[in-house]
Parts: sequence; structure tokens; C-alpha cells
Amino acid sequence: MKPLGIGLIGTGYMGKCHALAWNAVKTMFGDVERPRLVHLAEANAGLAEARAGEFGFEKATADWRALIADPEVDVVSVTTPNQFHPEMAIAALEAGKHVWCEKPMAPAYADAERMLETAKRSGKVAALGYNYIQNPVMRHIRTLIGEGAIGTVNHIRVEMDEDFMADPDVFFYWKSELSAGYGALDDFAVHPLSLLWYLFGHVEAVITDMVKPYADRPLSEGGRRAVENHDGANVLMRLGGGISAVLMANRAAWGRKGRIALQIFGSKGSIVYDQERMNEFELYQAEGRGSEQGFRKILAAPVHRPYDRFIPAPGHGLGFNDLKIIECRELIRAISGEPSSIVTFEDGLRIEKSVHAMAQSFHERRWIEIG
Repeated sequence: MKPLGIGLIGTGYMGKCHALAWNAVKTMFGDVERPRLVHLAEANAGLAEARAGEFGFEKATADWRALIADPEVDVVSVTTPNQFHPEMAIAALEAGKHVWCEKPMAPAYADAERMLETAKRSGKVAALGYNYIQNPVMRHIRTLIGEGAIGTVNHIRVEMDEDFMADPDVFFYWKSELSAGYGALDDFAVHPLSLLWYLFGHVEAVITDMVKPYADRPLSEGGRRAVENHDGANVLMRLGGGISAVLMANRAAWGRKGRIALQIFGSKGSIVYDQERMNEFELYQAEGRGSEQGFRKILAAPVHRPYDRFIPAPGHGLGFNDLKIIECRELIRAISGEPSSIVTFEDGLRIEKSVHAMAQSFHERRWIEIG
């Protein structure tokens, strides 16, 4: 297989993360051709040129459409703010490119549907950036659940908390605009939803409450602007197989930096995981003498593949960007026609459907069944 030609739209935090992944995937896995970093697009030409030099791309442009039209580009990474995902991803797919688009798919469900329809027509691989499912620890948790290590799962609690909007004096910016989506639900609660999908399948019914800790925020140029979406959400859920679940999300949680706290309760034990300590999990098994039962901490190690591709010993730890490299390898596997664990647009649309059902539940104050 010839090296894939890569185009990158957007060079913020996630744009750099994608660039790191494309640069490192050959080094870490060895079994793929080194991708060719062909074209980079940013909002203005000067920034595009600077970032192309830093990230290692051959060409730069201030016109993302020129990148998509480039015949040397095979895969387009879309890492722009949420509201730009649909137009860019659809244009790339219609141009015959594979797409790696950051989550969520789109603020509007109809746009997410159009993205999936276009992906199906194109026959190209369309993946979403849900790299937390790529954690070797998460893969092992799924194996344990499948093996019945904690019996039949009957209840799950998951929390996602960060404090980047905890300060009431933080200036208003695009994440508080209605055009960006519902707020905490689709900004980052989609991540724990991706974990639930990966471990147990999709959500079947929801009832939701959402909150605005602060009604407005200051503007950098003076004055104030009303916050248009919700920074917190609480959701009761039903999953397949009669599993009950609770999701709590908060973008204004002082002291929390990247917390996805997952508790899985079964008939024979429990599993506890926290994204802020992403290289370990705890396992409780109700077996043996009660006087010695208790949670065991299990550290990520080379036996939890593909941890071994990065580090030869336990206790050293992977990071967020490493998970993106693993996700990049899974995307290349999918493009090559191999089995992979990417979140496709089809899977992603079901996650989006769950989020929109949650918002509908909040506005209608009732349970919503998700077909």
C-alpha cells in the first residue's frame, strides 16, 4: 500500500494532536507505510505557513476547499470547531477522501445524518475522534466483562468533569454559543457515551436534567453575553440487557481536569476506572474468603496490548496523545480493509442520537425511547 497523503484542517489543540499521531504512527507500530503530510489548512495564510513548518506538512493554505481538492490528499483530518464539521467532512467525502473527524459529528442531528449518508455513498472510511476507547486498559476491561469476571453487569455510573468553565469570569467564547451545541452533553459527554457503546452497546432510553451554573459571561471587549447552552447535565439511562446507568457531566467542576469516572457493578464484582489515572483500574471480585476480599489495583503493562508498542515496562504510563496514535493506526487498518476499532460515522450517529434524545427529554420533561 502506498503511503497515505494526509490533509489537516485546523491546527489548535486537536489539530496538533492529529499531526503528532500522523507523524508517530509508523514509529510506534512499524507495520504501516509512513504517511505523507501533504497539505495543511488554517484560517489565515500566515498561521497556515507557520503551522505547516512546525507540524511537517509540505503545503499550506488559508482555503480548506483547496486542501480537499488536492489530488495528493487521501485522508482529511477535520479538527475545527464543531459547527464546521458537517460542511468540511461532507466536502471531503464527496471529493473521494477518507475522513477522520473530531467528535461530535455536528451540533444539528440533521447535519450528522447527512454526514453518514455521504459517507455511505462515498464508500470511503469515515471515522470519529473518540480516542478514549483505544486505551489498552479500556480494552482489557471489555475483555474482563466479556469473560464474566464480574458476572452479569446490572448498573453503571459514569461522570465526566472538567473545570475549564468553572470560573464565572472566564470570557464568553464559542463553546457557550447555541451554534456549538447543547453544551456539556455534546461537547464532552459524548466521550463517556463512546465508552458505554464500546463496552455495552448503545443507550436505549433516557431522562435528563441540564443546568447553567452561570447565566452570562463577560466579553473581552466589555459588557456581558448570555450563556446559550448548558455546562452541566444529569442523565438516567437504560442500556440493553436491562442495565441501568447514570451519566453526570459538568464543564464547571473546580479541580477536575479530565475526569471520566466509570463504575461498573456486576453480580460477582465491580470495576472502577478514572480517566485522570488512565494507566490503571480497580477490580473487585466476590470470591474467596470475605476477610480478604477487596479492590485490586491493576497497572497498565506490556501484556495489555498495544501498550507494549510504546513502553516495555508497567508503571510508566501512556498519555492522551498516545491514544490518538493508536486511533490513527486503527484508522489505517480500516482504510486497508482490516478489522479495526474505530468509531464509524454510523456508530457516531447513534451516539449523536442519544445526545439529542437527552436534550429532547430535558425540554419535554419525560423519558425518551431511542429507536
